[in-house]
Formats: sequence, structure tokens, C-alpha cells
Amino acid sequence: MTRAFLVVMDSVGIGGAPDASAFFNKDLPDLGANTVAHIAQACAEGRAEEGRSGPLRLPNLDALGLGAAARLASGQPVPGLTRPPSGLWGCAAEVSAGKDTPSGHWELAGLPVPWDWCFFPEEGPAFDADLVAHVCAAAGTAAILGNCHASGTAIIAEHGAAHMQSGLPICYTSADSVFQIAAHEESFGLDRLLKLCEDVAPYLHDMKVGRVIARPFVGTAEEGFTRTTNRRDYAIKPPAPILTDWVQAAGGKVHAIGKIGDIFTMQGIDTLKKGSDAELMKHLSDAIDTAEDGSLTFANFVEFDSLYGHRRDISGYARALEWFDAEIGKILPRLRTGDVMVLTADHGNDPSWPGTDHTREQVPVLVAGAGQGAIGARAFVDVAASLAAHLGADAQGPGQSFL
Repeated sequence: MTRAFLVVMDSVGIGGAPDASAFFNKDLPDLGANTVAHIAQACAEGRAEEGRSGPLRLPNLDALGLGAAARLASGQPVPGLTRPPSGLWGCAAEVSAGKDTPSGHWELAGLPVPWDWCFFPEEGPAFDADLVAHVCAAAGTAAILGNCHASGTAIIAEHGAAHMQSGLPICYTSADSVFQIAAHEESFGLDRLLKLCEDVAPYLHDMKVGRVIARPFVGTAEEGFTRTTNRRDYAIKPPAPILTDWVQAAGGKVHAIGKIGDIFTMQGIDTLKKGSDAELMKHLSDAIDTAEDGSLTFANFVEFDSLYGHRRDISGYARALEWFDAEIGKILPRLRTGDVMVLTADHGNDPSWPGTDHTREQVPVLVAGAGQGAIGARAFVDVAASLAAHLGADAQGPGQSFL
């Protein structure tokens, strides 16, 4: 039995990438960012006590090599993560000119981004008149709300009431190459929001904007607004075969869990499961029992990033890491002989860092089921090459296998 499981812990970075000085949060370069180390240090110093207490406890990830990988990537102390690694472990850096979800995932799947993404200006209106007119025509409205860089939770708090009264979509962006549309699930309509995003996506993709994201929410101005789990990403289709295609070409099935289907526009994917991270963990657990010989299960756990990283919530991020560690600890012993599971990340989102955007970081590469030892500093694309080699698929990307 030979199966592969690729699990992306969204934004769980372990120290500034070699080119981090070229990436910024506001005016501060990302050079000193370190998601895991800074959370561990905050926990050790009693600065992450909301809903948890004491040092960061990640015994299962640390046993695979998380602490060792973090020290390799940055040299910073990682309090509480000091176990001798029992799996293969290392770190990885990307080469694509972005610290965003598509860039990271495309490279993990063997394809560095072959162009520069379009980013919107921070000053003044973010979107030009032609783009606004295109969105208005698709939405059937005379105007949009927002038209700026913003936090998703902040902008619905600011414009939610006006949106419900006027019916105008709330459009905003971030430091990533994204165009986001927020709308109320009831007053605007979820189906209408999803169709709007689908309709405007080709125009934005032609601009090389990586994703159009539907951001539905519910609630009232009096009681507050809350984003729902019905988010959907409309991403540019990868322009070349990726890991999922390689596996299918070798006769294997590909099962996506979480955002993977959206990120790759279902390219090379046979089945898709969505939900909250708790629901996704259940889907991953089920895949351990049901995934076929020769298959790839590709999962993304997004709530580290979406709920805690962008909101700069150190305690919440620490709680999420400890929850994930406990849950993955129940799954790892159930891997079958011949299975390999790689746990990694797509970028950083240091909750101690100024600003609200991703941080340009190296990521851990932790491998269960393939022995023990250090694999050193690797490239993101090496993950795809390694899993292809494990599954007997023809790797068409530039990576080198560490298996």
C-alpha cells in the first residue's frame, strides 16, 4: 500500500525567507518575522494566556521535527519545542514573487508562478474606473463600497449596514494579489454573490490578479456581523501540469480537503471536502481509512491564517496550533505501512508582527512514514517531486526528491 498525504498548515512559517527583506508589512520588511518562534516565545513569557496557558505544547509536531526545523530556518530559540526529531525534517523557501496562498501552493505542487502578480495600490482608490465599471455591470449596481485595502472583518463592520441598505457590494483587497467581494448572505444573497465573483473572475485573471474571493457574512448592525464558512476562492488556473495532474496520469486518485479545490480550480482533483478546520480534520481522519492505493490526499487547514494570523491574535494562534497538534497526533499512528504524510505550510503570518498581512517566511517540511533524519534547506517544489517519487508518478517540475 503506497499512499501520500500532503497537509498544509496555512501560514505556519518558521522564520524569514532569504529574500524576506524585499517583502513588507507597511514600511517594515519581513526579515525578522517568525510565526512559530514568536508564538512560542510569547507563550513562554506568559503573553498568550487567553483560552490557554503556559509554554506552547506541540509534542507531536515537535517529535516530527518542528522545533529543529524552526531553528534550522532562523537560529531563533523556540521555547518548548526541543524534542529530538523522529521523522524526516527540514525547511523550505519559495522563489515565486509573492507571499500568498496561490504562490505557495502552486510551488508545493511543483509549479513556481511564471509571472508577476498584479497588486493594487495602497493609497487612494485601490481599483481603477474600468474595473469598478466592470464589477458594477456584473452586479447590476451603480457603485461599489470599499475600494481600498482593508481587513475583512473591519470592512464589513464599517460598511455592512450601508451595504444592507443600498445593496452595493463591498469590494476590497490586501497586500496579496486578490480582489475580495463581501456581501450579506440574506439581503444580497449567497448565490448572487458567488455568481458575481464567478462573472468578474476572468477579467481579473486577465490582469494577473491571483484570486477573486467571495466573502459572505451574516448579522445586523446592532448585533454585529460575522463572516460565514461559505467563502469561495476563484483562482487563476495553473498554466501547466501540477502534482495533482502527475498523480492522475499515473493512475492515482486525488482527494482535496479544504481550500485546495479553489486554489487549483479543481485541476487534477477527483473529490473535494470542505468545512471548518474541525470538519476538515474529520475528513482527513476518514481519508486515512478510505484513500486508495496510489492516491494523494491534499489538505489545507486555513484557520491559523484566517482567524488568528491576520487578526494578530497570538493566544488564538497558539490555541489553534495546540488543537491541531493533538488532532494530528491521533492520525499519525494510523498511517499504514507504505504511507507518507508531509506536513508543511505555504507562507507565514506572524501574529506578533506589525500590520495585518502575510509574512515572507520559510516553512517546515515534516515527513512521517519515511524514516528519520535531516533533509536540510529545501525548495517548495521539492515537496511535489518527493511525493511524485513516492507514488511512482512522473514529476514534470524542477524539484528534487528528498525521499
